Amino acid sequence: MVSGWRRRLGMAAMVVAVAILATACGAPPQSAGEGGAGGGDGGQPADTLVWGRGGDSVSLDPANVTDGESLKVTHQIFDTLVEFKEGSTEVEPWLAADWEVSDDGKVWTFQLRQGVTFHDGTPFNAEAVVFNFERWMNTDNPHRHEGENFEYYAYMFGGFDEQSIIAKVEAVDEYTVRFTLREPLASFLQNLAMPCFAIASPEAIKKYGADFGRHPVGTGPYRFVEWIPDQQITLEAYDQWWGEPKPKVRRIVYRAIKDNSARLAELMAGTIDVMEDPNPADLATVDTSQFEILYREANNVGYLALNNDKEPFDDVRVRRAIAHAINKQEIVEAFWGELGQVAKNPLPPAMWGYNDAIQDYAYDPEKAKQLLAEAGYPEGFETELWTMPVPRPYMPEPQKIAEAIQQDLAAVGIRAEIVTHEWDVYLEKTGNGEHPMALLGWIGDNGDPDNFLYVLLDKDNAKTPGAGNISFYRSEEVHRLLIRAQRTPEQSVREQLYKEAQEIIHRDVPMIPLAHARSPIIVRKGVEGLVPSPLGSEKLHKVSVTR
Repeated sequence: MVSGWRRRLGMAAMVVAVAILATACGAPPQSAGEGGAGGGDGGQPADTLVWGRGGDSVSLDPANVTDGESLKVTHQIFDTLVEFKEGSTEVEPWLAADWEVSDDGKVWTFQLRQGVTFHDGTPFNAEAVVFNFERWMNTDNPHRHEGENFEYYAYMFGGFDEQSIIAKVEAVDEYTVRFTLREPLASFLQNLAMPCFAIASPEAIKKYGADFGRHPVGTGPYRFVEWIPDQQITLEAYDQWWGEPKPKVRRIVYRAIKDNSARLAELMAGTIDVMEDPNPADLATVDTSQFEILYREANNVGYLALNNDKEPFDDVRVRRAIAHAINKQEIVEAFWGELGQVAKNPLPPAMWGYNDAIQDYAYDPEKAKQLLAEAGYPEGFETELWTMPVPRPYMPEPQKIAEAIQQDLAAVGIRAEIVTHEWDVYLEKTGNGEHPMALLGWIGDNGDPDNFLYVLLDKDNAKTPGAGNISFYRSEEVHRLLIRAQRTPEQSVREQLYKEAQEIIHRDVPMIPLAHARSPIIVRKGVEGLVPSPLGSEKLHKVSVTR
């Protein structure tokens, strides 16, 4: 079976060659006047960076999305109070120039930069920060609208209203803002640096209401210009941006090109400058004299969620049977290639707190059949296997990966129909728990284990709508460990707590971790200044383009 997958992957170079010919003959390039990748004279500075990606954004309100395709765009439009240093998970000042924390870890006071304006000309100040946080944290806030679930706020701060670990946010004066927490939160500063907690223009939120996600206004180096759904998003440099260096290209165009090989063909044909998420097998076709391959480190996990709220996945024997039924090693070799590493934990191996002592469930179809029989399914059962419609670093070819898992499950009697939806619908439906099994993944947001284990597997995040824990796993043991780790400042103690939590998670099998993967970014020679981030998106104001 696996050799058949490899034969199909071996056709990748031919697919790319055909796609290149089709693109060169039929695809309209960007005009030189627009500064597109196909325009301009070689060696001359260009005013546009064209970025090819596998899917469109869901929304451009950073607080109301959880997908990387949205956040990589909002990262350019908005700024956060603190930011991650280039290529790192270390925090540095950003909209906040300085801060201090009380001895008990519950009161954080930030001194804000002065003279910063939003793209609509309104001032950034402490009241703007308060406005944003109160919108996110209070369910009765008048500036919350239907469909604005602010999932990330709940993921990282425990919930809304009285459940929020942030008790209140106050403007001490025009440029001083104070956060009072109900309990210490070890990852608080790291959380604030995440793109989803960027500060938006209060006046724009009031003006556009529920449609703000289509009219984003921040303080970032680029301002929003146009969104043609499923085609492209255009941004333009904001001349009054407070930061340094000033944006080096005038425009950024994000193009949605769903097929991985077609996206690579466009890069080779010169219609885009940068592409993400190539088929791993296609990397060998890249001419390194014309292109450079950069890598984001494997700060992610691709997994198969088993909905613990639905029969028969509420039986741990069935979940363990599925763990034994899937030949992860061969699937990862076939579809992730050298980019992938077989996963045994939800946490990536490079993350502190990773428990390497855990032994993965062995591929053992006979053991799987035995467990199914013990659970009352000697002939197996019928179900659905949901799969993503877009490639992501943790899931490079989701349809083919689903087909491979489908075959492994069929071998032990589990007959799974493959189901998919458009990306925004897929995220909504899995967040509502409508799936029996679903492929998904997670890219670390802040360099802290809490961002994986608490978001993906704590009972606090198994609530709808917008569950981050789409396995709907609710372990009191795990919850106690994760909350204790959040409240503990000493990293060595937190590390042991996370290792204990991983042991329980492994025993209970709420999900099947499949792979951790390095994420390639292929750039055309002439694109300079792009430093890959382990967190999955980069600010692009330092990137320059020559043609």
